[in-house]
Amino acid sequence: MTTPEYFGKYENLAFSRGEDGVLVLRFHTDGGPVVFTGQAHGKFPAALEDIAADPGNKAMVLTGTGDSFMDQIDGPSLGEIFKPAAWEKTRTEGAKVLQRLLDLPMPVVGVANGPATVHAEYLLLADIHIASEGATYGDFPHPAFGITGGDGVQVVWEEVAGTARAKWLLWTGETIDAQTALNWGVVSEVVPHDQALRRGVEIARGLAAKPALYRTLQKQTLNLNLRRRITSDVPFGMALEGLTAADMPYQQQA
Repeated sequence: MTTPEYFGKYENLAFSRGEDGVLVLRFHTDGGPVVFTGQAHGKFPAALEDIAADPGNKAMVLTGTGDSFMDQIDGPSLGEIFKPAAWEKTRTEGAKVLQRLLDLPMPVVGVANGPATVHAEYLLLADIHIASEGATYGDFPHPAFGITGGDGVQVVWEEVAGTARAKWLLWTGETIDAQTALNWGVVSEVVPHDQALRRGVEIARGLAAKPALYRTLQKQTLNLNLRRRITSDVPFGMALEGLTAADMPYQQQA
């Protein structure tokens, strides 16, 4: 089997695929748990385009590396997001990620292999979501940086968990464990840590075996409302987030 060229193209993304057409995509940094950076943010939309254009991908598993999905972020690497041009770059990249995750012509199984407190919405946008019993969920960066969570995290959490729970989580910066996420309807299953990826791949294989047109059109059918919400609400949310980002230098001087 020929290895697609894009498998070696992205510094923070590791790819593997079997003959069943199940693509496993792992976030990583130097082979360990990922530290999310501006570079990773900028490259992810292009990676999703490559994935979508590859007919060999019949289903995808999205996960992290080691014992963490994503819980570290390098703030300075995002650049001068308090400046309009830099923020516009961030805004455009962020919107593309959410749209392209939903527009992938294949089902996606999200596997939370540990804490998901940075961009947990990537998992929440998956078509089926499996959590390790060691997974936790929340939104660390926005409260820590003092900027509004308007990049889609607000939309996705509200759609998946409900308005009151989303407000509590995003206001307080608290986290929830895997069992709470299951009770909230955020995840489909909670499994022992060492079985999480295996279970995700098992489900993905079942989905990959379904007819090609069914996979593509079922994906669109079940994500119509999320696509509408992201299209209508994320631009306004990102504008508000940009205002708080612009205020960061003044707050630091106060």
